[in-house]
Amino acid sequence: MHAAIVHLAPVLAAEKSKTPFYIAGGLLVVWALVVSLGLGLRIPSFPRTLGAERAVMGVSAALVVLAIAMAVATSGGSTSKATVAPATPAGRGAASGSGTSTLKDEADPGGQLRYTAKDLSAKAGTVTIDFTNASPLTHNLTITQGTKVLGATPTFQGGAKTLTLNLKPGAYTFYCSVPGHRQAGMEGKLTVQ
Repeated sequence: MHAAIVHLAPVLAAEKSKTPFYIAGGLLVVWALVVSLGLGLRIPSFPRTLGAERAVMGVSAALVVLAIAMAVATSGGSTSKATVAPATPAGRGAASGSGTSTLKDEADPGGQLRYTAKDLSAKAGTVTIDFTNASPLTHNLTITQGTKVLGATPTFQGGAKTLTLNLKPGAYTFYCSVPGHRQAGMEGKLTVQ
């Protein structure tokens, strides 16, 4: 099983199709339903022997590993740098040396759990991020520094939303706060100078 995963992972990642993950996840769901509802509830002594118990646990573990491997293999992607619009003088009341930056980023339109740009940079001052989501999934763009959430777009699917913050020089993180998306890789870094 491990050898098959190692050989299939590059092919599946290059294809960027989620079909292998859906198949592996579907097999896991079917197995769980058969074991729990089909056998577990109908046969009080299931599994009857220690060997059968180990076989059920082994198949279950193998299907979980396969589903995780397919999720990892189909979620990979390259990272790219976003472009920054030239800094312009900030509006009235801005401190000397501050500026405005307009950044653009988008959720992967193919449905991968990632942003098309993983590294953004901006000038200190007013930072506007135009976030587009043409993905079939709902996403948002949340900005944090450390553990403090500074702002976020609404969670949406289809269209674009804008987030504007006043940021000081430093390192920030942006991510999708939809449960599981950040953990799957939908995260990036924002450097403000």
